[in-house]
Amino acid sequence: MSDMRINARLDDAAQAQLEFLAQATGQSVSHVVRESVARYYAEVKARQQGPVSFLALVGKGHSGRSDIASNVKRELDLILAEKHGKPPR
Repeated sequence: MSDMRINARLDDAAQAQLEFLAQATGQSVSHVVRESVARYYAEVKARQQGPVSFLALVGKGHSGRSDIASNVKRELDLILAEKHGKPPR
């Protein structure tokens, strides 16, 4: 994979933030941009996979209860309702 060069226009606030990060970390602007892209990518990727990844874990553990996997939707609904103070559906 070859390195990609980018030319980006930044407003004053974004430029100040980038300069601050480079100075505060002692890293180059290129490093700060690469690190920022990597962190943003990880955040977006996690959001997209969040519920899917969570539901993939259903039935994988040993809670001591035998009905969790078959009642996952009901149990999840109860937990979320309790957390957010709403009656379950």
